[in-house]
Amino acid sequence: WNNKAAEITGFSSEEVLGRNLVQDFITEEYRVTVKEVLDNALQGIETSDFEFPLYTVDKRRVEVLLNATSRRNTAGKIVGVIGVGQDITERKRVEEEKARVAQELQTFIDTANAPIFGIDADGL
Repeated sequence: WNNKAAEITGFSSEEVLGRNLVQDFITEEYRVTVKEVLDNALQGIETSDFEFPLYTVDKRRVEVLLNATSRRNTAGKIVGVIGVGQDITERKRVEEEKARVAQELQTFIDTANAPIFGIDADGL
């Protein structure tokens, strides 16, 4: 639990260490899949670009993009998981807004009280 994780969530490393990450910090609807990703990494099956929500100390939802990698000792034995996450909350908000506007414009075009058409540079 590094400084960035603490900054994003509001939980200090002291508050997190020794606690069950999945049970204590992951929303109920994602607990099974997050646990599966972490368990897979413990078996050597790594996961890239896994999206899930994480809740902050003040109950805000943060969207996280996670890469889960097996942590190995010097003998190559898996001893844990390294999770590298990225806060993609703003990116997800922008994507949702773009989709909403696109749908709104499509509805406007479909229901307009005037003929609307388009052609490309070749007149097609």
